[in-house]
Amino acid sequence: MGSITPPGPALLRGFRLRRGRRRAVILAVLVAAFLATFLIDWAVTLPAVGATPAPTASASASASSAPADTAPASTQPCTVSPTNGCIQGTITDSDREPVEGVDVDVTGPDGFSRTATTADTGRWSVSVTQAGSYTVSVDQSTLPKGQYLTNAADAKRKVTANLNQNVGQIFQLSDQRGVTTTDDATSVTPQRAWQQFASGIRLGLLIALASVGLSLIYGTTGLSSFSHGEQVTLGGLLAYLFANQLGWNIWLTGVVVTLLCAATGYLQDAAIWRPLRRKRISLTQLMIVTIGLSIAAQYAFQYFFGASTVRIQQGNPETIAFAGVTLTVQSYVAMAIALVVLVATGLFLAKTRFGRATRAVSDNPALASASGIDVDRVIRFVWTLAAGLAGLSGVMLGLVLNGVNWQTGLQLLLLMFASVTLGGLGTAYGALVGSMIIGIVVELTNLVLPGDFKYATALVILILILLFRPQGIFGRAERIG
Repeated sequence: MGSITPPGPALLRGFRLRRGRRRAVILAVLVAAFLATFLIDWAVTLPAVGATPAPTASASASASSAPADTAPASTQPCTVSPTNGCIQGTITDSDREPVEGVDVDVTGPDGFSRTATTADTGRWSVSVTQAGSYTVSVDQSTLPKGQYLTNAADAKRKVTANLNQNVGQIFQLSDQRGVTTTDDATSVTPQRAWQQFASGIRLGLLIALASVGLSLIYGTTGLSSFSHGEQVTLGGLLAYLFANQLGWNIWLTGVVVTLLCAATGYLQDAAIWRPLRRKRISLTQLMIVTIGLSIAAQYAFQYFFGASTVRIQQGNPETIAFAGVTLTVQSYVAMAIALVVLVATGLFLAKTRFGRATRAVSDNPALASASGIDVDRVIRFVWTLAAGLAGLSGVMLGLVLNGVNWQTGLQLLLLMFASVTLGGLGTAYGALVGSMIIGIVVELTNLVLPGDFKYATALVILILILLFRPQGIFGRAERIG
């Protein structure tokens, strides 16, 4: 019976080195998690920047004793806070110019009644201190001579307002008298279709920021990450933490949040995905891990930030009319940033050596490894890039949607999966094209379907893709079995 040769000194040193490196990574993850938990727990206890203090008992008594329907017209801007919400909007004439001096009446629960007058920017706003259903009415007697609402029945609208939230209403005037039937208030007009089309481009660009990373993860690892939506939520909530609670500049906030989210992607691969890959865990088991991470992250967001919607910027967003489309300033800036980042990502993948290595791993990991490419290094980079892009998408969405909450990313996850499936799984360019198509179709669906029913369109598209072209637009058909 042969003797067992003890391991040599070099092998023992290599084993100790790998064990020491693993311990260092685990220790770094634990320290980072502790510091992040402490920072978030400390920051969310700070009072919101610009928040309106709760009224005193005497002030409340004075306010309740004053007749609600005698409140004077106001042109003062409204700022949301945990104690009040804002109903605001703009009124523009037939030439898309702001209209000044138009009275807007807002009535609500418990006899609430306020009147706001549009300023020279066409903006009006009313502060509410109680969540509920409100009626917004335009006093047509104060409209400029020769200007009318595009639809007379649209002069009175029902809105639902919440505290710490902004509700926007835009009224458009015309030089022709509007119809008086309610049915035409929801009719499909070229102007409305063009507005929804522009909103679809905006949604598509912001979804593409997250979908490109999701597609790259699938291409290099074969894993469909169900926790990718929470990276979007993390970006939005961290932006709220730095910009709102700590008062940072919004540009600095965007850069720092993107880097922090990218770091979480790096740490995820170092602490979870690389060890699991080395143990040759199946993709089904890895996918279940991503589902668990998604649920754990959602509960963590609720614990630290609560279940309510929070706003990154408290001020009322200003709108700009361009080419017949009226969007907020944040929307135009977010679209420009998303377009620049997506173009830069595409050029990186196409023109740089590391980008070509990433595409090689996505095409065939085994062949790429045989060619001398460090596959683990490429995958680590993909996780980092994907998390950073998702975090940036969360910041942009939080600014465009006027708020973010613990399930923002979860609500967009179906749109992201539909986008990468439509474009072709594993292809970054396919994810971009698929996101644009999904965004436009979803927003145009809002012309005929009310509310969040439009998101069901993504599910219909996903089913049709799987039935008629499972490989997607840019995907390749493969033989299975």
